[in-house]
Amino acid sequence: MPTRNTSRLAALFAALAFGAAAWAQQAAWPSKPVRLIVPTAPGGPTDLVARVLAERLAPALGQSVIVDNRAGAGHMIGTEAAARAAPDGYTYGLVTTPHVINPALRKKMPYDTQQDLAPVSWLTSLPLVLVVNPALPASTVQELVALAKAKPGQLNMASAGTATGPHLAGELFKSSAGISLVHVPYKGGPQATAAILTGEATLYFDSLSGALPHIKAGKLRALAVTLQTRAAAAPEVPTMVESGFPGFEVNIWNGMVAPAGTPKEIIARMQAEIARALALPEVKSRFAAVGFETVGSTPEQFGAVIDRDLAKWRKVVKDAGMSAD
Repeated sequence: MPTRNTSRLAALFAALAFGAAAWAQQAAWPSKPVRLIVPTAPGGPTDLVARVLAERLAPALGQSVIVDNRAGAGHMIGTEAAARAAPDGYTYGLVTTPHVINPALRKKMPYDTQQDLAPVSWLTSLPLVLVVNPALPASTVQELVALAKAKPGQLNMASAGTATGPHLAGELFKSSAGISLVHVPYKGGPQATAAILTGEATLYFDSLSGALPHIKAGKLRALAVTLQTRAAAAPEVPTMVESGFPGFEVNIWNGMVAPAGTPKEIIARMQAEIARALALPEVKSRFAAVGFETVGSTPEQFGAVIDRDLAKWRKVVKDAGMSAD
């Protein structure tokens, strides 16, 4: 009959054996292809980020990095697939701003944004820019606010669709400035930009990459960008913070996550390889071509961004009375 000490020794040896096996598995990582799930269709900006990274990560890891597009349900189909994958270091998810907007809009989610997914790295940032038609008698954000207060409910705020980043940026602007605007959702960004160009709508939080050619041509007037610091692509345009709105930031970002429980050592290795890839001039150039600024971060820093934006958009959505349910 085994003694208590014998049982304890057996448990200790079992734990040591398990730990050794886990260490050996992590040390050998990766020993097979790595999958990167993208919650959008092929061909878009987020898909581009994934494919550029995959090209650079594959030789660094010594394994293929397969981009797996799972579009639909406001990015939730792809993100759920990443959350439900085995936490063995061989599956990752690329997430963007809807990752922190969906929980604010929906009472029921197929996964828990904070509990089921582990942050790996912040990848890129895409600022928005508040634009108006040059014919509008407003050359600054404060002049636009004064005009909106003089004409409550008469100015139209275009968006790329309900609950999109530009729409929520507009809602944040309304609440921050204490103004009333009429939201006019369009089928997409190009249609919303066209509405400002023709004067059909008054203002729009456009992507900087999409608006910049029109701004340079004098067809749109840029009032402010939505980053904490001025955008490298348009350094002459002030920020919303400089325009009198402390803390106003709307970042259309991309980041990488892993299934919760993925070994920290593997996440650290992946983050280190991502940092090396993001530092390459050719990677920065390819991202800049579609308007993205290269960021990079530790898992902890990216986790803080997720937590911050979840809280921010919950408040904006609540104040606006919005819901996707």
